[in-house]
Amino acid sequence: MIEPPEHLRWTVHNERTVYDNKWVKLNLVDVEPPDGSRFEHHVVKLHHVAVALLLNEREEVLTLWRYRFAIDEWGYELIGGLVEEGEDPASTAAREAEEETGWRPIGEPEHIATFQPLPGMVDAPVNAYIWRDAEKVGEPTDAEEAARIEWIPIDRMLELIKRGEVLGSGAIVPLLFYLASRNAGSADLG
Repeated sequence: MIEPPEHLRWTVHNERTVYDNKWVKLNLVDVEPPDGSRFEHHVVKLHHVAVALLLNEREEVLTLWRYRFAIDEWGYELIGGLVEEGEDPASTAAREAEEETGWRPIGEPEHIATFQPLPGMVDAPVNAYIWRDAEKVGEPTDAEEAARIEWIPIDRMLELIKRGEVLGSGAIVPLLFYLASRNAGSADLG
């Protein structure tokens, strides 16, 4: 790993919470970048999220097709949810898969990536995992999660991403990582 240049680190002088509830926290942070200027910067803090990429033997990925009111759009997503206090993110992803789709991941997951989708203003850690097998164990326990649960060929996902039909970095990052790793001939994603 490359050692970061300390002279480019921003100094945080103070931080105050402007808004806080169980879903989102908004802070104003008194910062000083290396140029010596000083100002307040907004920082949005969201819960830690875990995402499951489930593949079957036909190289199809399990998706949710759903509506997101914040952007007023319908699109495909992977399965995921909030990591509960003390819960392992891989366990969260597996739990959410079963609750949202009725499909239970089988075996140990491969960790795909941990990332921050908008690190300039938003602190929202995401852990993504892949399972290559799942079993149908019932119906989803939350009927409002998706209008449709669908297995889609992984090769079609790039086209859907290009057309803007896959919503959110929590789906796009794991899908692109998997496709790039597969195309590079990588046998191990972890």
